[in-house]
Amino acid sequence: MSESKEQSIPNEEGKKKTALVTGANSGMGKATVAALADQGYQVIMLCRSRERGEAALRELQEVESRDLSLMLCNLASLENIRQFTEEFKEKYEKLDVLVNNAGVISLNRRETEDGLEEQFGVNHIGHFLLTLRLLDRMKQGGRIVVVASGAHKIGRIHFNDYNLKYGFNVVTAYSQSKLANILFARELAERLRDRGITVNCCHPGAVATSMGIDRNTGFGKTLVGLLKPYFITPEMGASTAIYLATSPDVAKITGKYFYRCWMSKTSKAAKSKKDAKRLFELSEKLTGEKFK
Repeated sequence: MSESKEQSIPNEEGKKKTALVTGANSGMGKATVAALADQGYQVIMLCRSRERGEAALRELQEVESRDLSLMLCNLASLENIRQFTEEFKEKYEKLDVLVNNAGVISLNRRETEDGLEEQFGVNHIGHFLLTLRLLDRMKQGGRIVVVASGAHKIGRIHFNDYNLKYGFNVVTAYSQSKLANILFARELAERLRDRGITVNCCHPGAVATSMGIDRNTGFGKTLVGLLKPYFITPEMGASTAIYLATSPDVAKITGKYFYRCWMSKTSKAAKSKKDAKRLFELSEKLTGEKFK
């Protein structure tokens, strides 16, 4: 399999296809936005920071043919996600592609405003709520792409302490959130199979981004700088997500995990249908949002 370079085919109404990318102001998200726009998609950049979002938008719009717009949402706030999705539905009647790319990683235990451990709360729960609330804008042929990580292979879902109040460390937290991404994608894929909406996830590889750097203190910048020569570029890291979002090769494939544009193996824990269903039901309870 190879990355598709074809132009976006208009949807059945003859309009441009619409894509939404979370974490769109930097790194892989920004690279994904550029690639989708260059393939003819109307792309909505979903960012937390207006300042960083507008700066990225200006840079990306240097290519005049790109159809881009910026919307704001804090994935660490369930209330803000609900507000955003209502705003989105007022502006757009259909969503063809959703790329759940945004992610956080923190050495210290932090909580969202809803009291969730930050990495679980943003990387999984925030995207869970966002996705469920946008499903009514997705029709047959729609695609959902979840950016996971190979870190899921050392993770497990701590159902009795998912907020990691008693056993937090960065590896435990991040790997739990990335395993949750895959379990969510697989359970959602099964629930959407009859609607013709595909859900796949991917491991981008070791990508040179600002993830892991504390924006307030700069902590982690030196380490990331030292390791950067060994990382792949954001454009290379985004290639699999773009492939899953656009390629006709995977138009009918759903519930799978990809790496370098190839279907790949996951951990045993990521194959558990029981845990996938249990996590989905827990996520519905935490968000108050039911799958419809």
